[in-house]
Amino acid sequence: MRVSIKHQTVRRGAIFKKTFEQVTMTVLFTHEEIQIIRQRGLMQTKLLDRRPADAKVDDRDTKFELKVSDIINGKTDHFLCATPSAAKRYEEAMLDTLAQLKLWIGDNAETSDGIVVEF
Repeated sequence: MRVSIKHQTVRRGAIFKKTFEQVTMTVLFTHEEIQIIRQRGLMQTKLLDRRPADAKVDDRDTKFELKVSDIINGKTDHFLCATPSAAKRYEEAMLDTLAQLKLWIGDNAETSDGIVVEF
């Protein structure tokens, strides 16, 4: 798994321009990881609950969930943060989540042989 994260400042709005920090992330999975994800049905697994800085108050939270299917096959994910500090915190949360995903994919690679325990 290879992860590329970039930060850039963007201005949004037609009349009242606002400045946001955009975090762009691209994840490239290996062929084996993609096969494990497909075989085990992990595509719709939710990775992170998040809410962008430009979200409306009445928007549903499920609209902004990050799922495995959103980042597979080299898809680029764009996320707006209000400040550079929030963008750095989001980056740290993403790296932690992707590290857990890597371990989880490894755990799903093979089934357990079983165990015998005596107490």
